[in-house]
Parts: sequence; C-alpha cells; structure tokens
Amino acid sequence: MAASAAVILLLVFGLSNGKSADTNDSKTIVVGSTNTDYQVWKHIAKSNAAKKLNLHLKVKNITNGVQLNDATSQGSLDVNAFQSWSYMDTYNRQHKGTKLVALGTTYYEPMGLYSKKYNKPSQIPDGATIAIADNPSQAARGLLLLQSAGLIRLKSNFNYATGTVSDITENPHKYHFKQIDDTTGPRILNSVDAVIISNSVAFDGGLNVLKDSIYHETINKNTRYNINIIATAKKNENNKEYKKIVKLFHSKEIQEYVGKKFDHTKVEVKKPVSYLK
Repeated sequence: MAASAAVILLLVFGLSNGKSADTNDSKTIVVGSTNTDYQVWKHIAKSNAAKKLNLHLKVKNITNGVQLNDATSQGSLDVNAFQSWSYMDTYNRQHKGTKLVALGTTYYEPMGLYSKKYNKPSQIPDGATIAIADNPSQAARGLLLLQSAGLIRLKSNFNYATGTVSDITENPHKYHFKQIDDTTGPRILNSVDAVIISNSVAFDGGLNVLKDSIYHETINKNTRYNINIIATAKKNENNKEYKKIVKLFHSKEIQEYVGKKFDHTKVEVKKPVSYLK
C-alpha cells in the first residue's frame, strides 16, 4: 500500500509540476497584420526559423489599420506588423491616450507612379490628371513622390504624414489631382494619366513596383519614415520575447521566402529604430 501511495504521489506531482516533452514553455505571442503582410506572418508562424527561436505565434488578420493599432495598444494583440513608421507616428499623434513604439524595422515597400500612357514622369503633359490616395498619410507620401520626380514643389515645412494638395506651392504643369481609395489604383490605370499606388496594393493588382512603375521611391533620409516596422504598446518596449520576433523576421529562411513570394518588392531594411527618428 505504501509503495502504491508513493507511486500515485509521484504521478500527481509529475503531472502538476513537471514539464513533459510536449509542454509549450513559451507564451503564445499574438501578431496582428493584414493584406500581403498577413501572408508573410502566417508563413513565419509555421516556419522552422520560429521553432529554432522557440517562438510561438498566433496571427490574426484585421483589415483596418486603426483597429490593428487600437487592439495592440489595448492588449488584445501583442504586436502588429503591417505599417510604416510614419503611419504609427500619425496614429500616436491622433490618439493621445495611446502610445505605440517600434520594436524594429522589417522592410521598405516603395510607392510607385504608374501610367499606361507614358514611360517616364517627364512625358506626363500639362493639364494631366494624376490620381492619389485619399488616405492622409498615403496622400502626403504620394505628393512627396511627385516632388522627388520633379513634377511639383511643396511647402518647406510639408508634413510627411498629414500634408495635402493645398501644400503644393508650385504646379507648373497645372496637373489635376484626383483623390481615390488607394485600393482602386490598379483598376483605374486606363482612365487617368497616372496613378500613385502603394506597393502592397500594386502587387495585389499584378504590378511590380520595381519593373512596372515609371518612377518609384528609394530609401534615403527623406523617405526613411516609410520603412515598415513591428509595433507594440509602449509598456512592452523592452520585452525580450517580442524583440526576438525582429530577429526572426531577418533570418535567412524568412528573407528567402519573402523575396521569392513577393518578387523582391518588399525590400529588407535592417536598421536600428533610432534611424527612423
């Protein structure tokens, strides 16, 4: 009887306090994303690279950027991976009661100027109609792209996140600007002279920004705000497990997948967060 009791006690102790080979030692980290970024993170969650770092990820698809950030700041998402530094900065400015921070950089998705009628920006004629996004941060980014291409001039204090067409100081070609839902860009290419389209939307529409655009962004001091990030709530800024996700993203296995899957249109950026500020 004594021996049987001892065995029972050992079994109970082992079940309640021991760690079996199947025990999940790491907390599951909930990642929020959307569009092509959601595809990336679904793959990452199942990757061998994640297993090697003992990271257990659950990926949720939320189609609205503000809702993604709300959920992250409120804690129903641990981190999110879908936005640029400038998008997060704008969110923080517009939502004073919340604070998100960047854990690290991921990649740069060049915004492009597309046209079915012209092969380079200088060919776009006077009085042409150029479509830009109606989303504030995307519209501002598009206007900066047009200035970079030499088509317009903007105020010297133009805000990279909230600037509008009213901030144009020189429009020598008298272009007309048509604001559109960014997701419709590829579909209206034939009805306007040129369209500015974000990379993820362009890719979904069968366009490669590096091959099909007539002009696109490059990474420099004026565009670094548009580098994509992994974001979390301020209180989690120094969470070691969350920071491992940045290392995971930049692993060779994941970068090979992203390059092949998206035809190298998501350009890896491995920079410290301080570079963005």
